[in-house]
Amino acid sequence: MDDLAGFLRTRRSRVDPAGAGIPAGGRRRVQGLRREEVAHLSGVSVDYYVRLEQGRATQPSEQVLDALARVLGLDDTERGHLYRLARQRRRKAKPPTGRLRPELTRVLDLITDAPALIVDHRLDAAAGNRLAELLYGRPVKGLNTARHIFLEETGRGLYADWDRCTLDVVGHLRLAAGKYPEDPRLASLIGELAMGSERFRRLWARADVRARTHGRKAYRHPLVGELELHQENFALPDESGMELLVLSAAPGSPSADALRLLAGLGADAGGAVGRGDAAEDPLEASRSRPI
Repeated sequence: MDDLAGFLRTRRSRVDPAGAGIPAGGRRRVQGLRREEVAHLSGVSVDYYVRLEQGRATQPSEQVLDALARVLGLDDTERGHLYRLARQRRRKAKPPTGRLRPELTRVLDLITDAPALIVDHRLDAAAGNRLAELLYGRPVKGLNTARHIFLEETGRGLYADWDRCTLDVVGHLRLAAGKYPEDPRLASLIGELAMGSERFRRLWARADVRARTHGRKAYRHPLVGELELHQENFALPDESGMELLVLSAAPGSPSADALRLLAGLGADAGGAVGRGDAAEDPLEASRSRPI
């Protein structure tokens, strides 16, 4: 799904030659650095670097990887990804178990003022609390947020900052592909997304990696309008490889009021929103309730 050679080629193409100390002069036929320039700046032979980019040199030393990371200007996330790709042939990491302990569902139910869900490295949701189901307007268990964002019309409408969300999703899946290259379900998901979304194909070809552990997340909910939330990711302390995602609103903000309204609408509908029950629209229910 991902390899060292391809990652090196994409990173090389993004380095500004002037910033790397390459004197300007003449017309350059390639974008970024040439192979021989990367080799020279990294202190390795041109032949060895060419073999790296052709996938014929598969066990670069730590010193070589450090030098390449420096020359290519990799950040911490990209550097870690580079090292994992270089070690793939030495050690194949098995995908995590993905087992959800029942105690964790109780923890989710204790979070009542913020949407919260548990996802694995493929962005498959294993469980979510009531507010998460109200936010997504559907059962959370079985939801894949990558598929939701790229392939479902409701997903495109829900995410107010859809473009940035797609960057985060592709960057996350790139990291997962580097960690678990032998995961057939992940490979199948990536293939499905590539077949169904031109934007996914274009972003995947860039080979960007992202590790987003917190940040702003904006939604455009059909019932309560704009929601500006803050997402925190918590890695679960077990072998599941899952993360707990909590989406909170700043106290006293319009988004906090909107979350309370959303929770109230769900209560008026008997908790049916997102659960597939045959119930009336919660907004209409609130309008028809006696005052």
